[in-house]
Amino acid sequence: MNHPRGGVYELVVREPLDASWSEWFDGFTITVSENRETKIVGFVTDQTALHGLLARIRDLNLTVVSVARIEGDGEPWLEKGRDG
Repeated sequence: MNHPRGGVYELVVREPLDASWSEWFDGFTITVSENRETKIVGFVTDQTALHGLLARIRDLNLTVVSVARIEGDGEPWLEKGRDG
């Protein structure tokens, strides 16, 4: 499905967050990698929503490692990751 203004985004922050933060991040999927960085993944409706998400990260004083739009529609992107 093509979303010209929105899409699935993966934001990585340096600090570990547990899954209980998912609700605070509007139901986004939160996972901690082996290197203790946290991936926050979910559908962002538009650029305004993306900036709101980044503001939440800023308000928690988290260090942003990366922000990437992930191709895919629905759940498969959770397993395929950004490369495929």
